[in-house]
Amino acid sequence: MKTTIKSVAAVLNAPAPHMVGDGFRVHNFFPGGYKINMSPFYLLDYNAKIDFSARNEPRGVGVHPHRGFETVTIAYHGAVAHHDSAGNSGVIYPGDVQWMTAASGILHKEYHEETYSKSGGPFQMVQLWVNLPSQYKMTRPKYQALKHDEINRVNLPDHSGQIEVIAGNYQGIKGSASTFTPVHVYNARLNTGAKASFDFPAAYNTGFVVIEGKIRINQTETALANQFIHFGPEGEEIEIEALEPSVVLILSGEPIDEPVTAYGPFLMNTPEEIQQAISDYNQGKFGFLED
Repeated sequence: MKTTIKSVAAVLNAPAPHMVGDGFRVHNFFPGGYKINMSPFYLLDYNAKIDFSARNEPRGVGVHPHRGFETVTIAYHGAVAHHDSAGNSGVIYPGDVQWMTAASGILHKEYHEETYSKSGGPFQMVQLWVNLPSQYKMTRPKYQALKHDEINRVNLPDHSGQIEVIAGNYQGIKGSASTFTPVHVYNARLNTGAKASFDFPAAYNTGFVVIEGKIRINQTETALANQFIHFGPEGEEIEIEALEPSVVLILSGEPIDEPVTAYGPFLMNTPEEIQQAISDYNQGKFGFLED
């Protein structure tokens, strides 16, 4: 069966930013900024590149809970130190990815890494919330630390760039992260003139974030840094061409066909499950983490 071009539904500008804690200045593309369906991706917070001034006391977000989904943090500039109530901790440097499965419940905090905080400088991050199917929402939390030099990648012809395969697969190369449902998450790092092609099932929800540069999509639409490209629900093939050195975050996933009830840091299927999450949190069942 002949594949077809996946159409661009919209090229979306970054919504007005807001602060998360005092360390993250984010543009929420969805679900707040635009009412688009990107299931299984529930939320996309994009900290566009900004300069933070030097500071001895690191900026960040204090202890907060999560249940029912995964947080995926992708670093482009700056460095973030993190800790959770399961005993995991570490630092996310440029190119690194932190894939945290909150599932049944975890406490978490994130701050600018101390050395970066004291020097200041450019800071740029993406955080995704990836929904979990109901059967996995109450599984044990887990954590995947993906260092940049360990992420699987595909080199494009003529040294024109590479595709970092964070999750899913690209041209037979499997992503470094394990996932609960089929999702593809890549960083496309492209030199000027580079072309990269992608092939996703028509039913998958697909969107790209232009992290840096300027690209042309399917030889027609153009998108600039800090814009989100939302694709329509038909067709499979996408081609992008870098009109200048570019970095593009590629997202595509199989929708989870279940009801969603969201409340703050909880993402469940029913209001009753949200009430249970609040009760469990208040009873200390998410563990302990010092602020």
